[in-house]
Amino acid sequence: MIRTYTVMFSLLILGAYASALAGPGLRNGEWRVVLERKDGHSIVFNFESKDSAGKKILYIRNAGERLLVDDIKYQGDSVLIKLPFFESQLRAVILGNGDLQGVWLKRGADSYQVMPFKAFYNVSMRFPPGGGAPKGVAGRWKAVFRDARSGDSTLRVGEFTQVGDRVTGTFLDPTGDYRYLEGIMDGDSLRLSCFDGGHAYYFSARLEGNDRLTGGQHYSGFAGYETWTAVRDESAALPDEFALTNWDKNAGPLHFTFKDIDGKRVSLSDKRFAGKVVLIQIMGSWCPNCMDETSFLSDFYKEYHSKGVEIIGLAYERSTDFARSQASLRSFQRRFQVKYPMLITGVAVGDPDRAAKTLPVVDKIVGFPTTIFLDKSGKIFKIHTGFNGPGTGAHYEEQKKEIYRTVDELLKG
Repeated sequence: MIRTYTVMFSLLILGAYASALAGPGLRNGEWRVVLERKDGHSIVFNFESKDSAGKKILYIRNAGERLLVDDIKYQGDSVLIKLPFFESQLRAVILGNGDLQGVWLKRGADSYQVMPFKAFYNVSMRFPPGGGAPKGVAGRWKAVFRDARSGDSTLRVGEFTQVGDRVTGTFLDPTGDYRYLEGIMDGDSLRLSCFDGGHAYYFSARLEGNDRLTGGQHYSGFAGYETWTAVRDESAALPDEFALTNWDKNAGPLHFTFKDIDGKRVSLSDKRFAGKVVLIQIMGSWCPNCMDETSFLSDFYKEYHSKGVEIIGLAYERSTDFARSQASLRSFQRRFQVKYPMLITGVAVGDPDRAAKTLPVVDKIVGFPTTIFLDKSGKIFKIHTGFNGPGTGAHYEEQKKEIYRTVDELLKG
């Protein structure tokens, strides 16, 4: 597949863009990017490029988030933008007018996924308004999504804020959230999107009256597609996140041994963890909600480590290749300044037996991230599934308070 991509991209450059004049490099300013799926549907996002400390950087913008990208290289009239997470990159030709045309590449378990894109310089809008007076969509919504392939349905909660025609918010899922969604309300038409380097989402729906969203569509990544509807419901809620993952309540202290990023074996029975409250973070460098949780836990560790708290990251990567997992996690570790150990399980996230192979006392790993709270004796006290990131507003703040309450309770025990 890598070879297929090389041929494909060479043809892209030598064929369609051979007549394009080389531009002056990536220009500073606002950009609108259009990812083009095979089914003809597009997912849009924005970024801002600028010079900093003698080099080019850019920020991918989604509502309140500005995701720094600082690995940008040129080769002739082409630019390679290596995204900070998810083994993902943008490769493009710089056209004579300064626009970009190229491909988004994302590495999977054993192949690359490729999606064409166009990036338009000096365009700050995400969605062009149609001129309709925006109806009000702010508030909480009870939404039901249905997968187009399997027919399976999932309950989610939408949380939106609105200023004029600009809408921001997210959907909360039983195992996390869709992070920072941004878009517009054009008359009765809702459009939202997000891109974090590894995940691309586009949501649309139509508001009927004041309390129903109908005809909803959700395009995810390269091929994902769901339909959805929602009703306004300020009391809408998801299942208790502490009740989603089960474990053997009669089990003794938890045990495991895995290699850390440096290849050193780390065991839960090591002296440094004895008599400590320990949080086990089940995660992966491919996981956007893990990104949000790691940002929080990194700061939490700095605050609580001296009080007798340890954290261990247990990584389930897309591949079982240690070197590949090591590289992805090292980048993840550097970006969030993680000081607690991150261990590589060697079990792929897609392995249906991932729990049995690594944490046999746990019934199954329902979602990523999952946080296991161990008391001072090493026994499981609670398991929290998912993580509501800062894009969820009040849900994020309440979740942080619950983590503090749980750890404080364990420290007193």
